[in-house]
This record gives sequence, structure tokens and C-alpha cells, in this order.
Amino acid sequence: MTVVFPEEPVAKRKALLDAVESLRDVFLAGREESERTGTLPKATVDAIYESGLFSFKTARVLGGAEADTMTQLDVIEAAGRIEPSAGWCLMIGAGTLSGMAAFLGEDALEEIFVGGKAPKAAGVAAASGVATPVKGGYRLNGTWAFASGVRHSEWVAGGAMVVGDGDRDPYQIRMVMPTSQVKIHDNWDVMGLRGTGSCDYSVKDLFVPERFTWGGAESQPLRGGPNFLLGRPGMQTTGHCGIALGIGRRALDEITDLALNKKRGYRGSEKLIADRGSFQWFLGESDLRLRAAKSLCMETIEEAWDLVCQGITPPGEVQIRMRASGTYATMEAADVVAQAFRWGGGSAMFSSHILERSLRDINGAAQHQMVGDRAYENHGQFMLGFPDANPMG
Repeated sequence: MTVVFPEEPVAKRKALLDAVESLRDVFLAGREESERTGTLPKATVDAIYESGLFSFKTARVLGGAEADTMTQLDVIEAAGRIEPSAGWCLMIGAGTLSGMAAFLGEDALEEIFVGGKAPKAAGVAAASGVATPVKGGYRLNGTWAFASGVRHSEWVAGGAMVVGDGDRDPYQIRMVMPTSQVKIHDNWDVMGLRGTGSCDYSVKDLFVPERFTWGGAESQPLRGGPNFLLGRPGMQTTGHCGIALGIGRRALDEITDLALNKKRGYRGSEKLIADRGSFQWFLGESDLRLRAAKSLCMETIEEAWDLVCQGITPPGEVQIRMRASGTYATMEAADVVAQAFRWGGGSAMFSSHILERSLRDINGAAQHQMVGDRAYENHGQFMLGFPDANPMG
């Protein structure tokens, strides 16, 4: 099924958010199965695909929505607020597909977008493979961890270091291969984001044709508009901010409903949680903390978006602020969720409870290196004028 989204930004944003909302029932229906099996149910994946959302970041010339950065954040936040594992897989699937669509040549895309239809994709940006040049391409070996959504993908992308290329020092490259050619390791037995199916995958002596590769940070997009001038922090920040804020909102939604119906206290002193001043303080402050975190993220990505719309790749100090804003949003959301969990009392301890799952999921999301506290150090280095400051350090 091919879904055509409006080109006008406001109408496009509404259409994409409506598409997310249309998936609410299927997301919720698949929640228990994804927790149990460690991957999204086929019905959930198929519904996302049929909605066109896996292509919401992809170039319009290939049937995608080519959403701007601000809309990207809103879409992932909305999906994560309903079901975090589905939102996370949407983030990874859409991001990987959009990268393939932007950087691969026409001959490769003809094999990937068969009949003009977008495939399901998964990927790991880390350069965990070793690629050795051979005639017509590369011989690839490696194991990639945290390949979210790999079990439902048709194509996977992975980073690799090229070695043995004459006198050149090792350098980074991105490589794309059919999922049928990789070994998926059944090792996703984790605390949070259980439904993402983020298993390792590996290859041994796999030949990857040159046409299924592109370079590192120096590569220029062949299609897809200004999105692909953002740099890696910008391309990933929207998703990480969105998923954290969505989980934070999910927890606040749940504790607000619970507080209006649950009493806590010893016999004779029971009181609705909602009637306690300390809870009212927590709820009001938490709402503002999440709003403030989102405002920071939006301010930063809007600044970057203005630059890329002029054909300018954001300088390092803007890229690190994008990354660090994702760290800030994740840390704020994690604290809000932790407090909401405590307010939920004993009932929140059960593995079937939304607050228990939110606590696990936000801490799972916070483990990602992109939103690690190293981002604050890197931001400080730029502020201090260190000459070797690096947004991805």
C-alpha cells in the first residue's frame, strides 16, 4: 500500500499524527505479545507499514513524507506515548530507511524499493564491522548489537571500518544487505523496551557490492531535502527526544488517572492521592519539566533546521546542543517516571502495570549512547573552546 502525505508542512504534520493515532488500538492489542516474545507482533509491524509511517522521514521522490525535524519529534513522541516499543521501532525503522533512500545510488534503490515500494528496514550506525575491499565491493565480517526491529526487517544497514585499502588509514563506511543474509542472534532478554527485538546480528565473509554502500560523515545526500544535512546528532535527536518525552507523558497520564481513584494510607487515614498537596506539587512540576525539556529540544532543532534549509550543515556547537538536549529530555523524563512510579504504590510494582513498564522502558531508552551523559561533557568542551571538541565524542 502506498500512502501519500500532504506536502504542506502543517497539513503533513496533522496527517502523520492522525496516522499514529489510528494505530492506537493495534499498538495496545499487541503490547502483551511484544513483552512476552521480545519483538513486535506481525500485526503491529504490518499496521505501521500500511499506514506509511515507516517512510515518514524518507525522500518524497521515493514515496516518503520527508517530514521536517520538528514533526519528526512530534510523531515519535505520540507513538511512544501509546506504546514505547512500537515508537522505538518506528524511530529506528524510519531512520534507517531514510538513510538508505538518501545516500544509495539509483541502481541499489531499484533492488531495494522493488516496484517502487519501500521495504521494512533496520540498522545499527556503529562501525562494528570490518570491510575488506575486493573486486566490485567488500568482504564484510562483524557483529552488530542492538539491531532494533531486525526480526521484521527485509534489509539491514550497519557501519563498518574499511581496512586494507592501499595506503589509506581505516575509514568508516555504511553497508546495506538483505536480512536473509545475516545471522540474527536470539539474545534480547532485557529489562526495558522488551518489544523492540533489538537482537545482535552478524555476518561472516559476506560480499557486499559497492553499490550497497556509502561513506561516512563526509557523504552528501543524493535526495531527501535538508534533513540529511543535519549530521548524525540531528538525525537521531528527534527520535530520542520524542521517545523519552512520550514515555514521560505516558507515566503522567497513568498516575493522574490513578490518583483520582486510589486512596493510600493506613486504616483511618486513607486519602485520595489526588487530594495530597505533595502529589499536586509533583504533578504540576512534572508537567512543566516535560514541557521545558520539549521546548529546549524544539528550540535547538529549529535552529538547526533553519540552517539546513539554507544548505548549511550545522556547526559542531549546534550539533552538540542537539545531542545534549536529547540527554536532558531523557534524564528529565526518567526522573518524572521514577517519581510517578513511587506515587503508584504497591499496585505499580506488578509487571503488567503501565507505571512499572514505563520505569523499565525509560531506563532502557536512557542506556543508549546517543543520550549518555557524555553529551554534557562534549557540550562543555565546545563552550570552553576546546579545539578537538566533537559532538559525537
